Amino acid sequence: MDANQRFMYKAFKRYYRENVPAMPDRFTRREFGYMFFDKTYVQRHLSFKTPEELGRFMALQVPSHSYYSTSYYRRPDAPTMEEKGWMGAELIFDLDADHLEGADKMTYAEMLGCIRGEMISLVDDFLLGDLGFSEDQVHITFSGGRGYHAHVRTPDIMGLGTHERRELVDYITCSGLNMDWVFPYHKVATSQVSTASGTYTNVSKDRLLPPKECGGWRRRMRKALEKVADDLCAMDPKDFKKEYPSIKGSGTQTIQKAKEEVIKNRKAMFERDTMAFLSKPTQDILVKVMGEDVAHRLAGEVDEPVTADIKRLIRLPGSVHGKSGLRVTPITRDELTNFDPLEMAVPDTYTDAPVKITMRKDAGLRMKGQDMSLSGETEVPEFAAIFLIGRKMADFGHRSESEGGERLF
Repeated sequence: MDANQRFMYKAFKRYYRENVPAMPDRFTRREFGYMFFDKTYVQRHLSFKTPEELGRFMALQVPSHSYYSTSYYRRPDAPTMEEKGWMGAELIFDLDADHLEGADKMTYAEMLGCIRGEMISLVDDFLLGDLGFSEDQVHITFSGGRGYHAHVRTPDIMGLGTHERRELVDYITCSGLNMDWVFPYHKVATSQVSTASGTYTNVSKDRLLPPKECGGWRRRMRKALEKVADDLCAMDPKDFKKEYPSIKGSGTQTIQKAKEEVIKNRKAMFERDTMAFLSKPTQDILVKVMGEDVAHRLAGEVDEPVTADIKRLIRLPGSVHGKSGLRVTPITRDELTNFDPLEMAVPDTYTDAPVKITMRKDAGLRMKGQDMSLSGETEVPEFAAIFLIGRKMADFGHRSESEGGERLF
C-alpha cells in the first residue's frame, strides 16, 4: 500500500472496530463481496450467519468497498451462480451523478444536489406515485459515493425476471411512448359526397386529450399540455420555438396562428378533452411538442442494467465508501429532501485532528459546517483529509523540500 492507502486503511479500521454495518433483511440468504486496499480483485461468494460474524470479518479485513447481493439464495456462499439457487431479488434503482450533463464541471456538492433531485422525482412520481408502492416498501440509501439507491422489497416483485424489470425501466424512462395512445384520433363523419362511382364520406380526425380522471403517463402528459398551452399563449412565437426546439422548422406565422387559436379555445379544449376546436396544423404542433420536447423532460432517470440485473451486488448500508470515506447511509423519504452527504454521512469516528495533505489542484470544500479554500500544501481536519484523499483530490503528507518536491510522506 502507498501512503494514501495506508492513511485510508487506518481510518477505515478504526471505523469498523466501532461500527457493524446494518444487516439486510434475511441476511443469511445474501451473498457478500468485498474489495481491499491491498488487493485488485473482488472477494465474493461469502455469507454470514450472525451480525457479529460479519462485524468481526470487516474489523479484521478492513475492506475498502463492501457489497451484498440484491438477490436471495439457498446457498449464497456457493462458488458458482448456478449452485447458489436463486430465490428472488429486490427491485433496485441506482442513480449516479456520472450520467449528469456537465457533471465534470460541477463540484461534488453540486453533483449530489442534482442527483438528489432526480431521486426525489423517481421516488415521488413513479415508485410512490404511478407504481403505488408505500413508503415502508421503498428503502432509500445514499451510496457513499455519487448517488442514491432505492430498494423495493415486496413479495410480488421478488420473482420478477429481467424482462419484466426492463419493462418497468421502459415505463419510467418513457421509452416507446406512443403519442397516438396519449392523444388518440377521434373520427367524425362531416359530410357525404355522391359521385358516379359511389357515395363517399368525409371524415375529420381530431386529437382527443387524456381525460381528467386518467392516471399514469396519460395524466402526466395532460398536465404537461396545460403548461405548453399556457406557454404558447404567453410567449412570443420565436421564444416558444426556442423553448420547444422540435418545431424550429415551423414558420413564425404558423406559430402565431396556433397561439391565437389556443388563446380562443383553451378553456373549451380542456373542459371537453378534445383538440377539435383547433386546426389540424395547430394540433400537429402541440402533439409534436409533447412527443419530442416534453415527454423526455417528464421521464425518470434509471440505470437500466442495475434495475434489470437479478443477481446484482450493491453497496452495503453502514459500510464506508473507499473513494470518499463517506458512510453508505439509509435515509427516509423525508430525510432525502435535505440530505447533505458532507454533513450527514461523515462517520463519527473521523476526528477534527489536523492532517497534512498536498492538494493536486486548488479546490473549495464545505464539510461538517466548515468552509475550506484549499491549495498546495495545507492542513485540514482528518474527516476532510479522508474525503479529499479518497476522491484523489489530494495526497497524504507534504512534499519533501529535500527531494525537490517529488516525494510524499
